[in-house]
Amino acid sequence: MKIGVLALQGAFAEHQQMLHRLGVESVQIRNLADWNEALSDAQQPIVGLIIPGGESTAMMRIMKDELLWQPLQDAIAKGLPVFGTCAGLILLDHTHLNTMNIDARRNAYGRQLGSFRVESDVKGIGSVPMTFIRAPYIEEIGENVDVLAQVDGHIVAARQGNQLVTAFHPELDEDTHIHQYFLSLCTQAKAV
Repeated sequence: MKIGVLALQGAFAEHQQMLHRLGVESVQIRNLADWNEALSDAQQPIVGLIIPGGESTAMMRIMKDELLWQPLQDAIAKGLPVFGTCAGLILLDHTHLNTMNIDARRNAYGRQLGSFRVESDVKGIGSVPMTFIRAPYIEEIGENVDVLAQVDGHIVAARQGNQLVTAFHPELDEDTHIHQYFLSLCTQAKAV
């Protein structure tokens, strides 16, 4: 199994380290050529994509500059499993890539000083550590969105079909359960 990691800005290396710990190969996606090569690799094409945390406005601009916006949107709409953390959550909402039926509130917990860490339950997984850094949360959900976790009454993890989002950064903790959950989505999608 091979996973693409959008490597425009943000915590992409940490996601790759987590995947490596789980014995999963990954490839960085920086431009359209990387994307096309990752999808068409005759030996092992990617079966999922991670959009990491970072600065959503910068990532959005770079995606458009590198002509990645439409190809990513199309692939996700066709069922490619995707996992968005923090800024990745924002990029999947209805005002950005518009693939997930959610409304995100940017920097909902404030500036860098508003960062925090908790342990909380995630539906179908159990208790996991959650590190929030200038994190968003999901203000509204629409049809077919399953809420997976809430902290202080705010939605911080959700799933819609093959799309998984977290407002927190599981790649910054030792716990692998969230990444394993995403990999199970990739395995299920591959089997279809």
